[in-house]
Amino acid sequence: MTNLLADPADGAAGRPADAVDEAVYLGVPIARLDTAGAAARIAARAPGLPFAYVVTPNAAHFTRLIRLRDTRFREAVSHAWLRLLDGHAPHVLAKRLFGLNLPLAPGSDVTALLLQRHLRRDDSVTVIGGGPGLREAMIERFGLIDVAQHEPPMGFIDQPAAVEACVDFVLEHPARYVFLVTGAPQSEYLALRIAERGGAVGCGLCVGSALNFATGRVPRAPRFLRRAGLEWAYRLMRNPLGHARRVFVDSLPILAIALQARLDPAAFGMADDGLPERGKAGS
Repeated sequence: MTNLLADPADGAAGRPADAVDEAVYLGVPIARLDTAGAAARIAARAPGLPFAYVVTPNAAHFTRLIRLRDTRFREAVSHAWLRLLDGHAPHVLAKRLFGLNLPLAPGSDVTALLLQRHLRRDDSVTVIGGGPGLREAMIERFGLIDVAQHEPPMGFIDQPAAVEACVDFVLEHPARYVFLVTGAPQSEYLALRIAERGGAVGCGLCVGSALNFATGRVPRAPRFLRRAGLEWAYRLMRNPLGHARRVFVDSLPILAIALQARLDPAAFGMADDGLPERGKAGS
């Protein structure tokens, strides 16, 4: 388990040369970028460069990587350009158990900042997923003039033809920003496939429900709850049936995983000298 992810220097598909400073956390190299730093880094990437994508590991992602041993997901995370830490629980555990001062850069916050401060009106945007009306909501809310959206069918990730249709759409609609909002792990699987196919451009963002939050189509937890790390409780309260599995099955194992790593950090590619690894927060 020492090297959960493939070496990003091994010619990984879609990974550009402008790599960022990272720290290994639970076997995953995490960028030392906070929300503002991540948004600025993404926006600074020149239009027209070969497709590269961003993932935002959270508690459920770590569970999938470590407990479920999802090799396809591991490959997708491995080949990402940026891996941004998402989720209050992984953030707190990193600091309390390992002394890792990793910045928090939730996908929803990075997306909101990109849309509010960095995207120009004429920036091209392609969206895969998100549901009917999302394209119109983005145009109305942010004044964008070049937004293309493709809505794949339910269960598309297990339908090769549907996956290739998504890839074709990205290739046929070259954009500076490619939002993949089909949910984890589907978005990450798709991002890897786009990179593997070759020929696509822009920056892919695997950011879950971020666009629905940013456009106001789905209410987000109040800021004070987010700062307290209770956004999960807000979502659970609003949709107990739909969110219960994500909280109690997909995410809760992060506690046991982190404790296991604290007992044997070397097995997770972390410092094993008995002292927490101290790292500076980046921006």
